Amino acid sequence: METGQKTQRDFTRLRAIGFGSLVGLGAGIVVSLFRLSIEKLLVLMQITYGWLGEHPLWLVPWAILLVLVAVMIGRWMRTEPMSKGSGIPQIEGQLAGDLDYRWWPVLWRKFVGGILAIGSGLFLGREGPSIQLGGTVAQGMADRWGFSGRRRRLFIAGGAAAGLSAAFNAPIASTLFILEEVYHSFSTLVWVTSLTSAVVADFISSEVFGLTPVLHIAYQHTLPLKYYWLLLILGVGLGLLGVVYQYGTLHGDAVYAKLKWLPQTFNGVIPFLLVIPIGLLWPEALGGGNGMIVGFAQQTPLLLPLIGYFILRLAFSMISYSSGLPGGIFLPILTLGALLGAIGARSFNQLGWLPATYIANFMIYAMAGYFAGISKAPFTAILLITEMVGSLQHLLPLAVVAIIAYITVDSLGGAPIYEALLEKMVTPADPNASGLTDRVEYPVGEDSALAGVQVRDVVWPQDALLTSVRRGEHQVIPHGDTLLRAGDTLVVLTYQHNRAYVRQELQRLATLPPHFQD
Repeated sequence: METGQKTQRDFTRLRAIGFGSLVGLGAGIVVSLFRLSIEKLLVLMQITYGWLGEHPLWLVPWAILLVLVAVMIGRWMRTEPMSKGSGIPQIEGQLAGDLDYRWWPVLWRKFVGGILAIGSGLFLGREGPSIQLGGTVAQGMADRWGFSGRRRRLFIAGGAAAGLSAAFNAPIASTLFILEEVYHSFSTLVWVTSLTSAVVADFISSEVFGLTPVLHIAYQHTLPLKYYWLLLILGVGLGLLGVVYQYGTLHGDAVYAKLKWLPQTFNGVIPFLLVIPIGLLWPEALGGGNGMIVGFAQQTPLLLPLIGYFILRLAFSMISYSSGLPGGIFLPILTLGALLGAIGARSFNQLGWLPATYIANFMIYAMAGYFAGISKAPFTAILLITEMVGSLQHLLPLAVVAIIAYITVDSLGGAPIYEALLEKMVTPADPNASGLTDRVEYPVGEDSALAGVQVRDVVWPQDALLTSVRRGEHQVIPHGDTLLRAGDTLVVLTYQHNRAYVRQELQRLATLPPHFQD
């Protein structure tokens, strides 16, 4: 009997690897084409702005062309709102059951609109759209094969991991990002599917772009321990400015809403016009910023130009993203972090506290810290920068800066940026007792009000049945006197269209004060 059960488990995981490989192949091809098109268009934009600087009479027709492109993309976004913005909140909402969308209309609009918006030089990242493109390709494959429920979600999670892996060539960090920030589940089938998809997609992307890490920065020296106290100052500064970035990004759309004279469809016209002077004056600043990071690590500007670049990128990143154009904040956050690291290192150097040799080191540390604080995903930040830079020498200082920045943002009440963006997109769900059954998997955290409570004392959501409790590798059949523990994963059976309501109710129960059952 036990042997039969073990064979079934092995077969299930093997099948997950097979499906993950197919998802990684499809997502890897689509996202690699997306990334390649953006890079080619950005090069063309830089050449074009160099030519326009010598032929200023062509600036008027160029501006008209950009306005037309902005209006066209705006119409696409109005027709299919799920194509807007980063795409990570949309995937997170799909996996949580908060929202859903048709895959093909979103896929082609995100693909073409993202190439035009990001490739035109706006301060937007390709990584968020890549995650949504990968997840949407996987959704299309699942629909094609008639998969639904948990199997469909496994496909989408795998596709999302594959999309980020193809965008960054970082399969391990991509898998962890999906587990830590998007799916919020570390179950075996989820990570097996996601890791397989990410590895296959990374292979496809490496065939196109080569094996050199995306942010390959050559180390000259490892940071000595006597300078680690400077990392504490850097981490606090990153956390404080991370809260500023969170606030600006989350409230930027309200500024556009106050422009009553500008229809929402035309919001993209503003960043498309503002990018013209940036392209003429600072063509190296165009796009998400990975070229700027590598270039500044090799030859770092002085302190005042660095501060100017940071202010420019901070303001225009918010303007670009808040317009609703398809593009992410992932790479812009890393670019801002690298600039802050360079600013901090230059400042420490002028004060006589740090040799200039370690400026590139601080840029790398600050990328991880800024992303860890804003996304509140420190493990992903550490692994991501490690894979993207291509060196293991900086793990300890990365961890120090990431933890300090994370604690600073948390102490100031900052929320995970992608969860906060998702909350702006969804409304409280109503109970829906109809349709096919499905399951909700909900983790019990250390600070959850559900930890230490007996099953009978929980007022469970309407039309929901706790069927099992996953505790490590074991499944516990719950009874009324079963004590829920931190680290458990609750498996709740409900109707497919009731998942969002059940998840939101479980979240509410988990955040209630003690004795909520009374």
